[in-house]
This record gives sequence, C-alpha cells and structure tokens, in this order.
Amino acid sequence: MFYTMAGIKSLAKDTAIYGLSSIIGKFLNWCLTPLYTYLLIPEEYGVIVNLYAWIGLMLVLLTYGLETGFFRFANDPDKGNPQIVYATCMISLGVTTSLFLGLVFGFLNPLSDLLQSDAHPEYVAFIAIIIALDVFSALPFAYLRYRLRPLRFAALKLLNIGLTIFFNIFFLVICPRIYTNHAEWINWFYNPDYGVGYILVSNVLTSGIVLLMLLPEIIHIRWRFRFQLLQQILHYSFPLLVLGLAGMLNQNFDKILYTYLVPDAAEASRQLGIYGANAKIAVVMIMFTQAFRYAYEPFIFARSKGEDKRTTYALAMKYFIIVDLFIFLGVMFYLDIIRYFIDPRYFEGLKVVPVIMMAELFSGIFFNLSLWYKLTDRTQWGVYFSLIGLAIIVAANLIFVPRFGYVACAWAAFACYFAMMFISWIVGQKFYPINYDLKGIAKYMGVAFILYFISIWINIDNLIFRLTFKTGLLAIYLIYLIKKDLPLNEIPILNRIFHKYN
Repeated sequence: MFYTMAGIKSLAKDTAIYGLSSIIGKFLNWCLTPLYTYLLIPEEYGVIVNLYAWIGLMLVLLTYGLETGFFRFANDPDKGNPQIVYATCMISLGVTTSLFLGLVFGFLNPLSDLLQSDAHPEYVAFIAIIIALDVFSALPFAYLRYRLRPLRFAALKLLNIGLTIFFNIFFLVICPRIYTNHAEWINWFYNPDYGVGYILVSNVLTSGIVLLMLLPEIIHIRWRFRFQLLQQILHYSFPLLVLGLAGMLNQNFDKILYTYLVPDAAEASRQLGIYGANAKIAVVMIMFTQAFRYAYEPFIFARSKGEDKRTTYALAMKYFIIVDLFIFLGVMFYLDIIRYFIDPRYFEGLKVVPVIMMAELFSGIFFNLSLWYKLTDRTQWGVYFSLIGLAIIVAANLIFVPRFGYVACAWAAFACYFAMMFISWIVGQKFYPINYDLKGIAKYMGVAFILYFISIWINIDNLIFRLTFKTGLLAIYLIYLIKKDLPLNEIPILNRIFHKYN
C-alpha cells in the first residue's frame, strides 16, 4: 500500500509540474476569450472558431499518433534505442509535413473556396504554416517529457502562451490606437480592416519562435533513420491516428460543419461564435485533464511492470473524478461571475456550459480508461470506441442542429463521450480488469449532482447571498472529500502540526 500511495504521490507531483504550464497556459489563453468577444462580434468570432477547429483536426492527422508511439518504443529496450526512435519519428514528421505544405500552397484557391475563405485565401496559408510549425514542435515537446525535463517543458509552453497574448494585444489593441493617432508609424505593416486575420498572424509568429527555441532538442541528437523501426511504430500508432482523428472530430465536427448545417451563413457564424465562446468556459476542466494526461501517459508506460499497477490506476481514476467534479461545481456555482469573461452579447449560450462540462468529464474518464488497450497493445479498440462516438455525434448534429442549433451540439457531445466511456469500461474489464472503486465514485457523483441541483432549485435574487449560499454548497463537497478520502493529517504541513501538538 505504501508503494501504491508513493506512486500516486509521484503522479501528483508530475501532474503539478507539467500542469503548471498547462493550467497557467490554458488559463492565460482562456483570458484571450474576453479580448476576442469584447472586440469581435459573434459573426467574426465564429470565423475563428471554425478555422481553429480545422487546425486541431489537421494537427492530429499530421502527427499520426507518433507521440504515443515514441513513448511506447522509447521506454522498451527491446524496441530500439530511444535516440534512434526519436530521430526516426522526427524525420518521418519532417517529410510528411513538407508534403502537406506543398499540397496546400499548390491548391490554395480551391481550398479557400472549400473553407468559405475565398475572400481571404491567405487565411488558409496561415493555417497551413501554423499546423506545420506546431506539428514539427510536437515530438521535441514529447522528448522533453521522456527525458523528465518538466521545467524546460513548462517554460516553453508558457512562452508560447505569453507570445500569443502579446501579439494578440499588440495587433488587436495597441496597433488600432497607434493607427488612430499616428497611422504613418505603422501603416507599412498594419491594416485596420484586417481584423480577424491578425489572430492568425499572431499564431504564426508565436509558433515560429517556439520552434526556434526547441532547436536544441532537434539538432543535438544522433540523426539515424530506421525504416523497419518506423514501420513498427506506424503499425502501433496507426490505430491511435484513427482514434485521434475520431476524437478530434468528436470535439470539432460541429464547429467544422456548423456553417454548412445552418442555411443562413451569417446566422451560422453568429451562432457558432456564441457556442464557441461559451464552450471556452469549460476550458477550466479541460486544462486539468490535459495536465493530468501529460504526466499520466509516461507514468503508465514506465510503471507497466509494477506489481501494484492496477491498484494505482484505480486510485488515479478516483482522484481524477473527484477533482473534475469539484471543478464542475466551482464553475457552475460561480458562473454569475465567470460569465463576464465573455461579452454579454454571448450570454444567450450559457445554457450549454453544464452540458459541455459533463461531456468533458466523460471524455477525461474515457482517457483514463484508455490505458488498458494501450498497455495491452490492443489500440484498435480505441478506434472502435471513437468511431462509435463519432457516429453518435455526426448523426446527432446532422439531425438536430438544423432544428435546435448549437444546443444540439452540446448534447451530442454529452451522448458521444458518455457512450465511449461506458463501452470502454465494459470491454476493458474483460481484457484488463481493474477494480475501480465504483461505489465510492458513484457517491461523489451523487453528492455533486445533488448539490448542483439544489443550487438551481433554490433561487436567491441577491447576488451576494446567492454566491454565499453556493460557497456553502461547495464547502459541503470539500467536507465530504476530507472525511472520506483526504484525511487532514495526510497533508504534509497539517501532519507536522498534528504531530507537534499530539
């Protein structure tokens, strides 16, 4: 039991270190949402939501599962030398990314028509450059995680966000003010009518600088390429590519095709902007899941031969759900304040926030469950689950979006991730049974949902009293947690105090 808890504490430490960059970075990136929503009308913000959905999809396609494949092969001495594994993957990414850039620039105008960006074909060019730079940065970041260099990883991730914020503020806030008073100073590079385009320009500049900072991880390695090794990695990673594509489509299918599902293009962009802005509120939950993933994936492969591994995985799942439920309650209880991170023009979409957050909870649980098919090399099951989820979300969007709008998008995501989570658990218990504390998890979910519905049923008009009441409800959840699974004397500082006075 001691070793098991030591494993959990090690995972918690790594999650905290990697999470520093992920949580702070995503929080700062989240802070761009008010900048965009207060400066851009929903129709303009909808364009950004659509374009970045395409970026997310292409990033998955062009990395084709090599990050997880690298971890799998680099941690197994029988698979190959880690340096050769890394170099082989980097060369493969370099070739495919170059081909991608050539195709995009060769067919720039047709692609602009397809993406409904014919008025600004350079948007497609910017997107392609952003994708290429980020794809080629993906493996160096994975290499930092493999070499257990969380501080450099965190510093570069924070630099990425810092530069993104700087360039966005520069182009969207500072330059317009300078142009108003001294247009001659900046009219050689700044066009006040370009608007949304400067968000893409900011991303290009940021991604380019971060890639330059990653050069030590790119040039200071032994460049060796093993085609047979690449075949083995691709054989392992291909199901993960399909899984990743299906997963990304599950997240972004609605945002990619929304403008095609709603007849009026302007209204479609407006609704998509509202939906995308409100979905950003759920980033609080997503950023914890991402931080957990950075530490958890290397953790499960490194400990895959440990005798206590299944107990450790079960505990990790339980604490993950406990924290996610706390985040859900925190966001929902203080939504009266948090909602002002977006412009009031977007408030009509607040009704989708709890639905999206629960969908993200199911998605995080599904990720935790995915360890069984990764460890047993049955990654094809991940493909099956994601394709089932994709079928649900595609059907729901095609059928219900034309009638119910973006509300249908949120419920489609809810149904998609719940189905994937449930089916993965059922099948996983057959191939890699883990004794999850289902009773304890169910109690936490029950407590959280009861508290949430109480907060809805009891209507308090005064904002101060309402927030005070909801703070009390959140305190009840924490008291339950402390009583059941977090004894105060297990916390180092309180433990020293406890021993001092006893």
